[in-house]
Amino acid sequence: MKRRALPVTVLGLALACGLSAPTAWAQAKWDLAAAYPATNFHTENLAQLVSDVDKATAGKFKITLHANAALFKAPEIKRAVQGGQAQMGEILLVNFQNEWQIYGADGQPFLASSYGDAKRLYQAQKPFLEKKLAEQGMVLLYAVAWPPQGIYTKKPVNTAADLKGIKWRAYSPATARIAELVGAQPVTVQAAEFSQALATGVVEATMTSGATGVDSKLYEHLKYYYDTQAWLPKNAVIVNKKAFDALDKPLQEALLKAGADAEARGWAASERVNTDTLAKLKAEGMQVLPPSPQLKADMAKVGDAMLKEWLDKAGPDGKALVDGYRK
Repeated sequence: MKRRALPVTVLGLALACGLSAPTAWAQAKWDLAAAYPATNFHTENLAQLVSDVDKATAGKFKITLHANAALFKAPEIKRAVQGGQAQMGEILLVNFQNEWQIYGADGQPFLASSYGDAKRLYQAQKPFLEKKLAEQGMVLLYAVAWPPQGIYTKKPVNTAADLKGIKWRAYSPATARIAELVGAQPVTVQAAEFSQALATGVVEATMTSGATGVDSKLYEHLKYYYDTQAWLPKNAVIVNKKAFDALDKPLQEALLKAGADAEARGWAASERVNTDTLAKLKAEGMQVLPPSPQLKADMAKVGDAMLKEWLDKAGPDGKALVDGYRK
């Protein structure tokens, strides 16, 4: 019996479907969950990454950025990426210290208080992060530090004792622990609700960066910023591993390249933002001051106590990380 030749239309359909064109890329559409406003430098960096991936793949890889906790609130993003509800997300690592202590390494006060130190701490922390995230079904794409953290208050603060009883916005286990150690009252408030909490008197002090101070217009409610440069916490961009593995190789490479570029660009932007936002706080009438010698000494004691506690909880991995950083 003779085989019938495939009709031209069927052959054309096979070609269109890529059956004989292995170089064709499958299209991909992802959601990227972010917790900060579109104007925040981290979010602007993500928007550039989205654009870079789109251009590098000739529109085959479309990532939709959902800023300002529009898709998931900050504490929900990691689980959403892990579970595949979003293929990609940006998280504040210190938010997850209670889950695994190493996530909170960059939230230890005065362990790394400059950009140079923060980069060295990241290099020491990165292998631990990559291993843990892989175990949880995720890939670390990149991480970028926030500007150094300082203390915002309504009234002057000369010593840690001046913080006793004050309603203190906490956004991580570390910031809550600082409040406890200085006798303040910790109140958990995420970035998206920060302005409202200040306006309604739910909080009256916090420890955060100049960038968040400008984003949340803290100068409308608080009078003083003490530039303690306590630590530089990092945002990490994470990817669902199954979603990543399902990408064609060229799309994977485009995403990894865009991530590496975003990391370098983000660290440089963070340094610029630190200078610019402190100037903005001053321009809006906030008093931007160095901490008094006594406040600095008091907060250093808080840092020493917290690092000891953290090392006790973090175990051998924590010791190896800190030892590697301090080499």
